[in-house]
Amino acid sequence: MARRTILVVEDDPSIRRGLVDTLEAGGYGTAEAADGEAGLQTAMARDFDLVLIDIKLPKRDGFSLLEEIRRSKPALPAIMVTALGAEEDRVRGLKGGADDYVVKPFSAMELLARVEAVLRRSAERPQTVGTLDLDGARVDLERRSVAFADGRACEISAKEAELLQYLAGRRGRPVTRDELLQRVWGLDPKGVTTRTIDMHVARLREKLGDDPADARLLKTVRGTGYMLS
Repeated sequence: MARRTILVVEDDPSIRRGLVDTLEAGGYGTAEAADGEAGLQTAMARDFDLVLIDIKLPKRDGFSLLEEIRRSKPALPAIMVTALGAEEDRVRGLKGGADDYVVKPFSAMELLARVEAVLRRSAERPQTVGTLDLDGARVDLERRSVAFADGRACEISAKEAELLQYLAGRRGRPVTRDELLQRVWGLDPKGVTTRTIDMHVARLREKLGDDPADARLLKTVRGTGYMLS
């Protein structure tokens, strides 16, 4: 299983370094951002398992950053990390959708314990399984069936349904093959050469009637991967 990755958004270089070192010592992968705007761009461009957000950030404060993340990625776990210990700040952060709130100073053991607890709760949340309406076809991801407006129907495999569900959660954004290998197939993409993703996309296009020469649903993004339009 690929290790989980955490985005650290903190403007103080020494504190950010300490957070990153603690998380990496705990076995997590990390990415860093030094201000709210950079944090938002990074959070939107990549998939993370959790984000640590300082409140006092330049360009965009932590509350605003959390609000934007919740709007675009409501399931992404978030922990507010700040020196502000006032009750109103804690309440505002939690009401804004934070999963936890850590007040500086805190120990490395406390931080790792809170991260582990939030990730555990996140994994236990029920997964939303619904339907996708794709240009004359309705896909039931739970039953793995496709119903067309003209009465035709077909079935998709479990992995095809997982692939569609992952792309649907990032609709309109190009998703790399490496990301799909890591997140859908659970493989470390480093050093892996495989056509399995392309074959699954080809089969889905065939089942959905999506012409590969002019794909309207599962678009190929040259040099990157695929995108559900």
